[in-house]
Amino acid sequence: MKTTPPSEILSTTLADYYNSFITTLPRIALSILVIIAGVLVARFLTNFYKRRVLKKAEDPLMARFLAQAIKFVFITIAILLALQVAGLDGVATGILTAAGGVAIVLGFAFQDIGKNFLAGIILAFNRPFNINDTIKVGELFGKIKALNFRYMHIKTFDGRDIYVPNSDVLTKPVENYTADGFFRNDFSVGIGYEDDIEDAKHIIQTILDTNEFIVHDDAHENFVFENELAASTVNLKVYFWVNTKDYRKSAIVVRGNLIRKIKETLEQEGFYLPADITELKLYGNEEDIPLRVKKDPGETKVS
Repeated sequence: MKTTPPSEILSTTLADYYNSFITTLPRIALSILVIIAGVLVARFLTNFYKRRVLKKAEDPLMARFLAQAIKFVFITIAILLALQVAGLDGVATGILTAAGGVAIVLGFAFQDIGKNFLAGIILAFNRPFNINDTIKVGELFGKIKALNFRYMHIKTFDGRDIYVPNSDVLTKPVENYTADGFFRNDFSVGIGYEDDIEDAKHIIQTILDTNEFIVHDDAHENFVFENELAASTVNLKVYFWVNTKDYRKSAIVVRGNLIRKIKETLEQEGFYLPADITELKLYGNEEDIPLRVKKDPGETKVS
């Protein structure tokens, strides 16, 4: 029996592989075109969705999240179709099967990523905030700018961009300052013990009632009342409501303007706004504290 040389077997095998490659080359090229076409279609549909739907959407966060999901689904479908076109149906099935197993393994290995992904899906459909809402999560305070699969983008009022994991947003208390558009702000005003409290309250209430930048309706009352008998002052507490669609302007700027207006008006009306007073007491066994009053250099000496 004649033995085929190893070199001839190798040559025949390579020739068979080459012929098979040449035969399947059009399929491979077509599958690559399918992937490219799928990516282009996914990009086109996503851009079309953003132009036509995103601008008119009542829920921009949900619209953006769905845009990302649409792109991901179309690219996945394009890859699976490309494998079928290339005649790799078994590979496609194997990939899906392996993907399930890998997902389980990765789920244990990367619990945080999976947790944030699932939290992002939950937040996309059920959340206590919308885009440009002012919220506080833990110690983070700012405006919502975007919601992605893994994190939420917050823009703080001092210009920082913070990306909070979705799982933290889902599990921690979220304070929304702009959900209904109203927020009650406050500050204290200290007057002297010798001042008339009712007159001071009347002046402050008049300022509140005539300020055009705070809310005036039956559901939101602006008022002032006696809050504390402090060491040096009688403290009055001022409460007022603002519209928080622009939180920074309404809650910070309006508050500062009110404080300035109240201070200036009270001073003009003769009210005393004292600073903290320190009282020194001397008991029987202590020596007197020597005091010296420094004369103002502008004063003339009186003989």
